[in-house]
Amino acid sequence: MRKEERLAGEILPHLGGPSNINSLTSCMTRLRVTPIDETKVDLDRLKEIDGVLGVVEAETIQIILGPGIVTRVAEEVSKLSGVDAESLEDDENIFEGLADQTKSDLKQKNATPFKLFLRKIASIFIPLIPAIVASGLIAGITNIVIRSGVDPETSLVSILNFIGWGLFSYLGIFVGINAAKEFGGTPALGGIAGILIINPALADITLFGEQLVPGRGGLVGVMLAAFFMAWTERRVRRFVPSSLDIIVTPTISVLITGFATLIVLQPIGGFVSDLITKGLLGLIDAGGIFSGLILAGTFLPLVVTGLHQGLTPVHMELINTIGDDPLLPILAMGGAGQVGAAFAIYFKTKNKKLRKVIKAGLPVGILGIGEPLIFGVTLPLGRPFITACLGAAIGGAFAAFFKVATIAIGVSGLPLIFLVNSNQILYYIISLVVAYFFGFVFTYLFGFKEEMTVAIDKGASTNTAA
Repeated sequence: MRKEERLAGEILPHLGGPSNINSLTSCMTRLRVTPIDETKVDLDRLKEIDGVLGVVEAETIQIILGPGIVTRVAEEVSKLSGVDAESLEDDENIFEGLADQTKSDLKQKNATPFKLFLRKIASIFIPLIPAIVASGLIAGITNIVIRSGVDPETSLVSILNFIGWGLFSYLGIFVGINAAKEFGGTPALGGIAGILIINPALADITLFGEQLVPGRGGLVGVMLAAFFMAWTERRVRRFVPSSLDIIVTPTISVLITGFATLIVLQPIGGFVSDLITKGLLGLIDAGGIFSGLILAGTFLPLVVTGLHQGLTPVHMELINTIGDDPLLPILAMGGAGQVGAAFAIYFKTKNKKLRKVIKAGLPVGILGIGEPLIFGVTLPLGRPFITACLGAAIGGAFAAFFKVATIAIGVSGLPLIFLVNSNQILYYIISLVVAYFFGFVFTYLFGFKEEMTVAIDKGASTNTAA
């Protein structure tokens, strides 16, 4: 029996069986399941399954499996349950049953409004991660090729630029579509909301004596417009006969949202975007090394909850505003500190099971996907998670000191080298090595004792929901 078949067969009974699956999806490392009846889910038994690196209970049941395998397990669970693994919701109105979901959210520990908001933003961007990573990596490699002396006018470089940068030109449309799904509207109308913000024809419109600027408000403006579109659509539908709904509801919704976007939503989006970018840049500039220390040192707890994807629009706004992103290299040190800690545990422990988990998680950790090491190693052990954060903090301080920035967004670790400004690659590598080193040293000297492996042997986990 293949590994994915075994995992699917062992996971499904502890989720309450095939008939208890309401929705099913997967991201880079997590199988995200929304059960019909949460009382039928056995979280403790899920954590004990060989191959399950951890379980997070948030808006969905998130089963950490690791990159690659998670997609294959999702396909097997889909076959067994009959639930489509590629979509979160078959119904056009995703907000039906919102009251029940809200009650479920409120039962989670520390489910503050801010964290719930970040989860909602993360849900918009998680489906876009593969496309963003691929496009960003191609764009970064092309940039390095050009900086190495290759003529940018050659056909090959032009084609690579065309492939790599295309997504970022139209990202607002994809964000609008996903935002509409999250806010209970029709996805296609959400795409129109994105077009309202990025359409080049905006430059031909003058309102209140000012010429409008395409892209003003960025992804924040797109999400505001998509939210307003979904809100308007739901309310218009209440008063439209079902026989005319397909014609009247979308037409009125688009017209109202169009005017509201140009007059109100785009300016608000621009103000919020400016506030975010200027605030972050001011923090990094004023705090310098200290800012890098704090930002990198506190990033891993955000990854634990899955809320880090909610920062995607912040990264994009920085790139759109100043041309590069000084925040991403700092946060990337979180994964580097984790890798250093894992190496320390590997060299120090005699526990064969733990060494096996580390050996499997280190390669993807070095390549920027840290969740297998987080949920399979440092978080269950406890103290190594803290020493990994300390190592990350030192690396983040170096990245801030060197003012390292990226031209696009993608996974962290070694692949981010291709996205860093070419004149700063050496500084980024130094920051990575520093985070590796201090994550290793702190963990080896203070973070790990052999008796901690008892938790691993028992299949226990200290995963926390947020």
